[in-house]
Amino acid sequence: MTTNGDALIQLDDLKKVFYTEEVETHALAGIHMTIDRGEYVAISGPSGCGKSTLLSILGLLDSPTGGQYRLNGQPVQSLNVAERARIRNREIGFIFQSFNLIGDLTVFENVELPLTYRGVRASERKERVGRALERVGMGHRGRHLPSQLSGGQQQRVAVARALVGEPSILLADEPTGNLDSKNGEAVMELLDDLHRSGSTICMVTHDSRFTRHAERAVQLFDGQIVDEQAEDAAAGVA
Repeated sequence: MTTNGDALIQLDDLKKVFYTEEVETHALAGIHMTIDRGEYVAISGPSGCGKSTLLSILGLLDSPTGGQYRLNGQPVQSLNVAERARIRNREIGFIFQSFNLIGDLTVFENVELPLTYRGVRASERKERVGRALERVGMGHRGRHLPSQLSGGQQQRVAVARALVGEPSILLADEPTGNLDSKNGEAVMELLDDLHRSGSTICMVTHDSRFTRHAERAVQLFDGQIVDEQAEDAAAGVA
């Protein structure tokens, strides 16, 4: 899918500085980046390059020190914690390396959580959770606990939880990091399927093998974008 020029995320001169007693750490320095609706972007780079910090800001889990961040055309860089939480719950779906499933809730209840927080009525929650689980091939596992699933199955449930709120964008933080190569590739194929069906995805990965799945590969180093490749170029990185 080619980008359509309809910007969902726009970053202009984004900066993030962490302050300790005597040291300033410049985690991000002058980031300019746009993610269009329906696009699949991979952000890669070595450990400590700023990619997780960037994803935290994109996901409204943190605020930048400077610059501008527009989400759906609205500036969001200066929102307070409550406003960020409200927009995050409505607009953003997260897929974490460690799955972050709640152990004493069933698969169905884990996927249902974002809708419960929104106050969605029970009948609609049931329908949407069922649909999300079917999309990731886990419709038959709704009554199971996370401990009864393999790592690959747990990550599929985590993807369903990210999808159930019908977010504007899926943010995936090292989604294959805790999986073996076979399950990792299966999760990447699932993300490919979601992208083909219209999902906007931004993925952080340290593994260059997985950047080929994206339409665009953005490389960070020392808090700056140092390289950017379109899909055909990225496909050669393996």
